[in-house]
Amino acid sequence: MQSAKVVVENEVGLHARPATFFIQKANEYKSSIWVEKAGRRVNAKSLLGVLSLGISKGMEIDIIAEGPDEELAAKSLQELVSKNFSSI
Repeated sequence: MQSAKVVVENEVGLHARPATFFIQKANEYKSSIWVEKAGRRVNAKSLLGVLSLGISKGMEIDIIAEGPDEELAAKSLQELVSKNFSSI
């Protein structure tokens, strides 16, 4: 299991378009991936799940991956968030 913490600096947080980019990236990996905020964990491959966390600018989230490509998945998603989705 790999875990990565990241602070969301995007102006709108992890809502609508950024959440869609995040989920598309998560779906590129075979590993199971979760996003956790304040003890609540949701499937990172689920738009409804990610949106239900209400992640706004300045909040810290944990990205947790478990599976064959867990290290790459966690690192890639952490980079995507930390770069404000500019790699898209």
